Amino acid sequence: MIGKMFRISIFGESHGKGVGVVIEGCPPGIEVNVRDIALELSKRRIDDPEISTQRREKDDFHILSGIFNGYTTGAPIVIFIENRDVDSSNYEEIKDTPRPSHADYTARIKYFGYNDYRGGGMFSGRITASIVAAGAIAKKVLAKYNIEVYAHTYSVGEISIPEDTSITRIKEETYKSPVRCADPESSKKMYELIKKVRREGDSIGGVVEAIALNVPPGLGEPPIDTLEGEISKAMFIIPGVKGIEFGRGFKLTRMKGSEANDPFVIKDEKILTEKNNSGGINGGISNGMPIILKVGFKPTPSIYKSLKTVNITMKKEEYIRLRGRFDPCIAIRAVPIVENMLAIVLTDHLMRWLSWIEYMS
Repeated sequence: MIGKMFRISIFGESHGKGVGVVIEGCPPGIEVNVRDIALELSKRRIDDPEISTQRREKDDFHILSGIFNGYTTGAPIVIFIENRDVDSSNYEEIKDTPRPSHADYTARIKYFGYNDYRGGGMFSGRITASIVAAGAIAKKVLAKYNIEVYAHTYSVGEISIPEDTSITRIKEETYKSPVRCADPESSKKMYELIKKVRREGDSIGGVVEAIALNVPPGLGEPPIDTLEGEISKAMFIIPGVKGIEFGRGFKLTRMKGSEANDPFVIKDEKILTEKNNSGGINGGISNGMPIILKVGFKPTPSIYKSLKTVNITMKKEEYIRLRGRFDPCIAIRAVPIVENMLAIVLTDHLMRWLSWIEYMS
């Protein structure tokens, strides 16, 4: 479960009946239109076969409870998203030969072989549809407090967007790009790179950057539930995530304190910082500056090259060739997932902070 006041649980498997989410703690009276959820889910789809999987899920969903006459009721919200474009035939032949760098082997050990191995089961990127659906609700809560959340493809392989890419461009251009990149020139290069590695039967990794605007100072519950810690835990629920950094991240390790520090200033009668090397968080608490983080995704482990593995039943080494439908770059598909996951965590911490305000008043 993610969160304490705004809580979500996700369920389902890649090749089961569907996936879904249970949202608890959402305040009543939040206006939610089915189009809001459908819009967020549509951002997951990249219909270009040159750079995306051939699996085409329409993400038809059903709201089973918690929303009535277009408003949240205060009851748990349950959203179920159907799986329709499923082909499990390729997974039967490799069930005893775990795919390298997938969860096949570890899941088999953990669950004594009873796990659903088709398409990766609950370890598949398919479960992220549930996160996006929950994020659509979270964004409606954040909007009441003018908090905005955005994400975009920061890099694919060695290709990165310019450091001076504006937030306006990120807002306006990201979802116009087939690779979810806000810079048109970088977008073209990323597209060609992904297309190239796909034709080689390979895959490539990438980085997604997320930005939250108008976050008030005070969010975060240290010493345990720090804002960075809660965001990080949530991001690592997303399949394929292998790293996260806030603000300047690891670049801070190469700086002097005089370079890394964010001096305080007064601007429009608000206390802000002159720079934002810390990414909007100090001591595990938001400081009023934009929250900025980057999430690193590994290359898709399912590729069309020969892969070395073992036959668990026969106890011998083997080589396998996978047949199926794979994304050559999961990072570009992850942009709306990172965006909505950040919205979920911020909604939970906003509600926790508001409870402090109510208590102190």
